[in-house]
Amino acid sequence: MKVNIEIDCSPEEARAFMGLPDVRPLHDLYIDRMTGLMKDGITAGDVERLMSNWMPSAASGIGEVQKAMWNAMTGGVTSGKKG
Repeated sequence: MKVNIEIDCSPEEARAFMGLPDVRPLHDLYIDRMTGLMKDGITAGDVERLMSNWMPSAASGIGEVQKAMWNAMTGGVTSGKKG
């Protein structure tokens, strides 16, 4: 026996039906802050703070990320000598 149920509803209605919280106010606040940063200009300190928030366990700071990228880019490079 196979039963198909099709429900026609908006994403907001589906979220409310599933009991999930409405994060629109938080999203709007985040977008406003990011827009302000873009208008005012982002400093190196802002980038470092964002990166440490986004990847707290992956890297202890921008230096670690830079070192990892440098190692990834230069790791496969040979001296050019054959043989």
